[in-house]
Amino acid sequence: MDPSALDHHHLMRELETVHRTRHDTFLHGSEDALDAHTRRMAELEEEYLRRHPQRLVTADRTRAGARAREE
Repeated sequence: MDPSALDHHHLMRELETVHRTRHDTFLHGSEDALDAHTRRMAELEEEYLRRHPQRLVTADRTRAGARAREE
């Protein structure tokens, strides 16, 4: 289903599923499965970002925050 047609609940559920299954697909999936998973993950993430352009970004998850942890 087109991510833009999903309501918030279903978009979040699909994002959680695709992120949860990423590691196994990367390690054990066929090339076709990995390509399909990558495309779907990108579609879902792009839709989430489109809907939430001002999402909260934690300072520790920025380059500056990562550099501060290294010091």
